[in-house]
Amino acid sequence: MMKKRYSLDPQDPQRAGAIESTLLEGLEPLQPTTQQRSNIREQLFKRIHASAAAESMRITVRRDQGRWRKIRSGVRAKLLDQNSRAFLLDIDPGASLPAHRHHEDEECVVLRGSASLGELNVSAGDYHLARSGSRHGRIFSETGALLYLRGIPVGHATEVARDLITAFLPGDGRELITVRAQEGEWTDLAPGVASKPLFEDGDMCSSMIRIDADAAWPAAQQSLIRSEECLLLEGDAFVGDTLLCAGDWQLAPAGTQSRLIASDKGALLFVRSAYNRINPAG
Repeated sequence: MMKKRYSLDPQDPQRAGAIESTLLEGLEPLQPTTQQRSNIREQLFKRIHASAAAESMRITVRRDQGRWRKIRSGVRAKLLDQNSRAFLLDIDPGASLPAHRHHEDEECVVLRGSASLGELNVSAGDYHLARSGSRHGRIFSETGALLYLRGIPVGHATEVARDLITAFLPGDGRELITVRAQEGEWTDLAPGVASKPLFEDGDMCSSMIRIDADAAWPAAQQSLIRSEECLLLEGDAFVGDTLLCAGDWQLAPAGTQSRLIASDKGALLFVRSAYNRINPAG
């Protein structure tokens, strides 16, 4: 004999919403007592103050915040962090920058468009590292490009002049490192969270972090960060209680409390952090 199925069968996932709505409609709203209201208010403000304290040391620059400064015709830069010399560089279609030599490691992530770095072409999602002593030919973008750069002396006239003049010295210097968006191996950090290492020096590590929808990268218990830089490339993610969207950048200075990173819809992040934070087994 077949089991009778009711119109609101709880085993039928298509009916689950209807069952929930029917049950909720039959509930009488509860009116909290004065003491309950006071307790709720007290707990709410404790939570607000705790969140504000945990987030207070973090520096966040939104995609539409900050001041853009003209570098040359068709090229402008926005400072993110003076200490690490982190910038966003916006290049108009057809604009260019002259050849230059690097006197410190320079990291580059392409957020939008494509560009030619001398003989090398890079596109959205690509990572490029120019080691100290290496030389870049003329930087040019036919389509226009938005680049994240870390380790460039924008705003320091003497150092910029040094980089331009020494570009004429013979030799390309140390090897350039490029990791394409579709290249590299992903390693699981947590359920639904994976990392792709880009560069590490034994102390700090630069990686892409991919977080699936409804997944989270847990914070180390009571851990203080030495320094952690985060740039949202795609999607959105909560770092603690702060929602970051594509194009937003955040710095957690040394001594900042480690916070859980989670995403409702999925996210792709560029993260530079302590080596054992991104590679727990390292």
